[in-house]
Amino acid sequence: MSPQTSSQTLAQIPLFKSLDREAIRRLDTQCIWRRASAGDYILQYKDGGSDLYFVVQGHVRVLIQAISGKESILRDIEAGEYFGELAAIDGLPRSAAIVAVTNAVIAKMPSAVFRQAVHEHPDVCDQLMMLLASQVRMLANRVNEYGTLDVRRRIYAELLRLARPAGKGANGETVISPPPTHAELAARVSSHREAVTRELKKLEAGGLLQRRRGAIVIVDGGRLAKMIEDAAE
Repeated sequence: MSPQTSSQTLAQIPLFKSLDREAIRRLDTQCIWRRASAGDYILQYKDGGSDLYFVVQGHVRVLIQAISGKESILRDIEAGEYFGELAAIDGLPRSAAIVAVTNAVIAKMPSAVFRQAVHEHPDVCDQLMMLLASQVRMLANRVNEYGTLDVRRRIYAELLRLARPAGKGANGETVISPPPTHAELAARVSSHREAVTRELKKLEAGGLLQRRRGAIVIVDGGRLAKMIEDAAE
């Protein structure tokens, strides 16, 4: 990672939306700004350090490592979001690895600076608690899926998580764009590429999924969700 210019600012980060310009300026000066290239590991699993990282530009990914050493994709972090909050709070080694999916601009903030901001600004504290609560819910849902769903339905569930509304006149269609590779989708559901390829072909044959230029289109998300619910009962 190479140094980034000082023109970047945390004013772009929603966590600090309630802070005035001077407070943002002070935080900016206490960060180290870096640029990561696509494919760079920003953090490794079990790394030390308690700094918090803000994604100012780009897109990074959270990878978790099994005992076997295999990495699975937990979630993606977009511009405006942050990572490293657990170590900033408890000082323990990193619980996941972070890799840049695209070129990214990252602001590294010392944990003491972050904790002071949390203590001084109630809105920052509230947003942090909301993030932590959402992550607990996400992990609980994942554990439930691994305990109750086979690989096929886990793929269905991940497709629905990744999909976004297609826009006006789409008749309920949702879109995943850009589409993940089959290997990436397999890493999200702890499976293998061949299983993903097989299940996507079945969804296409059944009219539930279409491939368009630069996108995967889910034609009937409600039906796909019902298939998941039926399997979980």
